[in-house]
Amino acid sequence: MRHGFATRRLNRTVEHRGALLRSLACSLIKHEQIKTTLQKAKELRPYFEKLVTMAKKNNLHSTRLLMSRLHNYDAVKKLSTSIVQQVGERKGGYVRIIKAGYRYGDCAPVAYVELVDRKIDADSGVENQIKE
Repeated sequence: MRHGFATRRLNRTVEHRGALLRSLACSLIKHEQIKTTLQKAKELRPYFEKLVTMAKKNNLHSTRLLMSRLHNYDAVKKLSTSIVQQVGERKGGYVRIIKAGYRYGDCAPVAYVELVDRKIDADSGVENQIKE
């Protein structure tokens, strides 16, 4: 039985797993869409949604907490300004996971993680891959 096991281990130590989630969250903030394995995407969703909820408070304490969790000033700045304005009055569900088949090398399930209210850029090639 699996009682009491809250998160996936992802075959990493606690420190490595925290660094992985922090890196994925910063990449998602920067690019607004990333491609990763399905298990990492499912683990990233609650982590990222808590960050967005914290950023919506828009005070000094929440900014410092975001800085302590992300360690990236540019990501915190973009999260607290443009991404919070995009989500607006939405009460949750800031991230969408789209399954994208299997990776060629090891047949790992792959998924796109994207912000729900993102602005689609016509020059980016990632959106064209999803339509195919």
